[in-house]
Amino acid sequence: MNDIIQTVYNSVQDLVGSGVKVIPAVLIALVIIFLTRYAAEFTQNLSNQIGKRTLQSKSLQLLLSKTALVLTWVIGVTLACVIAFPGLRLGDIIATLGLGSVAVGFAFQDIFKNFLAGVLILLQEPFRIGDQVIIENYEGTVEQIDIRTTKIKTYKGEKVILPNATVFTSAVQVRTAYGKRRTDLAVGVDYNTPLSQASDILQKIIGQIEGVLSDPAPEIDLVNFNDSSIDFLVRYWTAAEQKDVRRIQTKAILAIKKALDDADISIPYPIRTLYFYDQDKYSDYLPANGNQKESSAGEQS
Repeated sequence: MNDIIQTVYNSVQDLVGSGVKVIPAVLIALVIIFLTRYAAEFTQNLSNQIGKRTLQSKSLQLLLSKTALVLTWVIGVTLACVIAFPGLRLGDIIATLGLGSVAVGFAFQDIFKNFLAGVLILLQEPFRIGDQVIIENYEGTVEQIDIRTTKIKTYKGEKVILPNATVFTSAVQVRTAYGKRRTDLAVGVDYNTPLSQASDILQKIIGQIEGVLSDPAPEIDLVNFNDSSIDFLVRYWTAAEQKDVRRIQTKAILAIKKALDDADISIPYPIRTLYFYDQDKYSDYLPANGNQKESSAGEQS
């Protein structure tokens, strides 16, 4: 009995002794983790400054900042693990990460997919922060491109957060990519209108509107014989920003309507012609010669 108690006592003593020996290493590891936080902030700020001086692209500046932040944390955590567990070697950590990455990859495949898509978006720059884009059913201004998500502010002031994998695999329409955009404005005139006169009026008016670019020059095309009108298409170029497009389009509509009214050119309403028939005379259920009553009487006799 005394031997058993002595054995337990010795085991507890060894365990406590081992724990006491580990405490300084654990404390040092915690200090390293604590300092890593400030080191990560420092490296991130430093990389931001370097990126602003050397890189013109905001996307690449963001990628440099995020990379510095992640690398600092990886180095700090790895160093803390090596100090806290003296028997743990760097090769063991790399092997453990290699084995664990398979299981983690299956569990967090969406996160890794978005991460890799974010890195590719930042490197390839299909669009930039501040661009106005259409992605799937969402339209607005790109506010931020993170490693995992892309944030868009819609024209109604709503925030849309899209996974980078969705952005990377979807068709993206960048409306401000070239600095100017074309607007196609349909105008219908009455069939009695002299078309050359209407075309000259439209060409003159659209060229006088402030904000309409002279290069490329506006174009007036005849495009369609509609039910109640002959349709023109006024094509003109403006700055690419959505606010400019909307503002100038409103000016164009007001100016065109006034010019056509002054020239006594009407923009017709849709016309529908209705025909009324005598349903007793033109019934699909009566014989063409109208002798249904006579035939019915003959059958009864």
